[in-house]
Amino acid sequence: SAEPEQYSSEGKLETALDREPNVAPAAKRLARENAISLDGVKGTGKGGKITEEDVKKAISSPAVASPAATFEDIPLSNMRKTIASRLQESVQKNPHFFVTSSLSVTKLLKLRQALNSSSEGKYKLSVNDFLIKAIAAASKKVPAVNSSWREGSIRQFNTVDVSVAVSTPTGLITPIVTGVDARGLESISGKVKELAKKARDNKLKPEEYQGGTISISNMGMNAAVDHFTAVINPPQAAILAVGTTKKVAVPVENDDGTTGVEWDDQITVTASFDHKVVDGAVGAEWIREFKKVIENPLELLL
Repeated sequence: SAEPEQYSSEGKLETALDREPNVAPAAKRLARENAISLDGVKGTGKGGKITEEDVKKAISSPAVASPAATFEDIPLSNMRKTIASRLQESVQKNPHFFVTSSLSVTKLLKLRQALNSSSEGKYKLSVNDFLIKAIAAASKKVPAVNSSWREGSIRQFNTVDVSVAVSTPTGLITPIVTGVDARGLESISGKVKELAKKARDNKLKPEEYQGGTISISNMGMNAAVDHFTAVINPPQAAILAVGTTKKVAVPVENDDGTTGVEWDDQITVTASFDHKVVDGAVGAEWIREFKKVIENPLELLL
């Protein structure tokens, strides 16, 4: 007997892909007139046949979605406009120079742990609280850094008011811890927490974020950030950028005269200075004082 045609050598195995959809003639005509592809149209007629109604439905609600937009223009908030104009002005008008130093924070972390353990829940000091206090200590030793450029003069401040960069859903804001030089660590810690909460709740008063004599931007909570440089917050003359804590192997001399290795907790900080106000040697002196007090943190308790 003869082979069925689809299996004969002359014939071809017909796949589902080769078959033309089962379409009513009126539906085919309507689809052609409206330039509708029948590939995505689901037939509701007998045996899955595509009917005229199916094509009309496809015309009224196209199956193929329009391609997604490749971008979105986000309107500028007033806060974003302010940040943009101030930082652009800072980069254009303030000749920045940078001084970087690696500091051991092993003693500081132990002191922090001891103080927090004995606080009976009254306070919980962060590393940032110590850094803010150390900024004030260094700025009292090298007051030229705690200054501001004025046309015709340089204003040197007698108190150290530290602007603390806080990231909020609407952008970066720098609430101010006033009189840090006269505050203890517990007072600094409480004030930072209060201001950070107000900043995130968008409840800061203008006097709580306008002003300040020097700034800190701490990205230490992000383990990927070893170090970075920050843009000066005008009209201030300096900002300290703080990276994450890393364990570093350092050589030590043992009691028997041999050399060993110890793990040391270290952070890398970079200070940005306005060269109009601060000379290179002065910036380096400030970093040296900052390093000294961070590495001997008991001085911060005096």
